[in-house]
Amino acid sequence: MSAEDNKALVRRWFEESDKGNFDTIDEFVSPEYVDYNPPLPGLPPGREGVRASSRMLWAAFSDVKHTIEEQIAEGDKVMTRLRVRARFTGPFMGFQPTGQVVEVKGIAVHRIRDGRFVEHWAQWDQQSFFGQLGAERPQPH
Repeated sequence: MSAEDNKALVRRWFEESDKGNFDTIDEFVSPEYVDYNPPLPGLPPGREGVRASSRMLWAAFSDVKHTIEEQIAEGDKVMTRLRVRARFTGPFMGFQPTGQVVEVKGIAVHRIRDGRFVEHWAQWDQQSFFGQLGAERPQPH
């Protein structure tokens, strides 16, 4: 696949995620998938972890929208700088829903082989995210 094909694959992944289309996980995620930065603790590795985290997040957040702000592709990797907005409508990790819109920014890197994700790295603003859910933010010293 070309770099442009790989970028289109990642864009389509985020579009399907926004729809809650979990039936596409096997299409996008290889059985050998390794997530170096899983989004939620305590979930199984690999494709089953993607499936479990997707279902948990979908149950807690509605009106999900990933906005791709930038993509760079080289070889078999795609780096995506993105913003995610959603409404907090269901319980999540001990937090009770507020109905408020939350937003988080981050960067994801997907390595692609044979049209599927085989590796994933991500960095996202967890402090801001959990602060929007109501967690105490550490005070500067």
